[in-house]
Amino acid sequence: MNHLIYIVMDSCRYDSCQAANTPNIDRLGPIEQRYSYASWTSPSHYAMLMGMVPHTSPQGVFASEVYKGEFKRWVDRLAIPGLSFKTFVPELSLPKVLKNHGYRTIARMSLPVLNPYTLLSRDFDDYRLMDHHNDFAGMVREIVFPNDQPHCYFLNLGETHYPYMLTGDDLPHVSGVHGVLKDLASDAPRASSVQDFFPAEEMQRLHGQQVKCVEYIDGLLGELYAKCPANTWFIVTADHGELFGEAGYFGHGPIMHEKCFEVPFVEGLRP
Repeated sequence: MNHLIYIVMDSCRYDSCQAANTPNIDRLGPIEQRYSYASWTSPSHYAMLMGMVPHTSPQGVFASEVYKGEFKRWVDRLAIPGLSFKTFVPELSLPKVLKNHGYRTIARMSLPVLNPYTLLSRDFDDYRLMDHHNDFAGMVREIVFPNDQPHCYFLNLGETHYPYMLTGDDLPHVSGVHGVLKDLASDAPRASSVQDFFPAEEMQRLHGQQVKCVEYIDGLLGELYAKCPANTWFIVTADHGELFGEAGYFGHGPIMHEKCFEVPFVEGLRP
């Protein structure tokens, strides 16, 4: 059986990954343009932990056949014969299927909406929210592969999420789900205006910051390859995209725009 490392670069746009210099990601294969099942973190991760991955957009097919084919792909990824949609029901849980086949399942999350109190943690042996939102380096240091058991590491990386900063946080705060969660406890209305957003030149700079964060992640991925056995299957993708001013939008979530759903996707055995 293959070990599995499933890496989700939070909020990473497909074209950010394309613009970045990613020699280590490229070693896995060509980066595909795919589409997330949701436009923000929590529901997208629920879909991925069902066993789905970001999808292509085939025409002239029944959706049910696409889903069945995707579940069968786990045979190739994990080198476990016979996996199918029936393997995943009734729980529809990737970590549960892995545990049933003897895996130790470990999750490291960066975003608070993925904290251990959510249902996402249910079928993992070890599930933890990192102390900082941008600590892929810390995740890499923790990863080990004992000889007697296949391992799955599911990693949510915050480096590519707003504020797209590797150290510090010197950008103005733009309220996202974390701000909303805090505001829910208050009856006071929250003021909002176009001044909550950045001017066009700042949007471009922020997009460039996300590209730099992808390159930083790529460098650490090289270190991770060196720690992994040859029979380690990698998935590198994103949970959703991001808007940097297109059509007047910034961020992600309650937005219907293609850049909010386009994500990079690449997979393969450890090169």
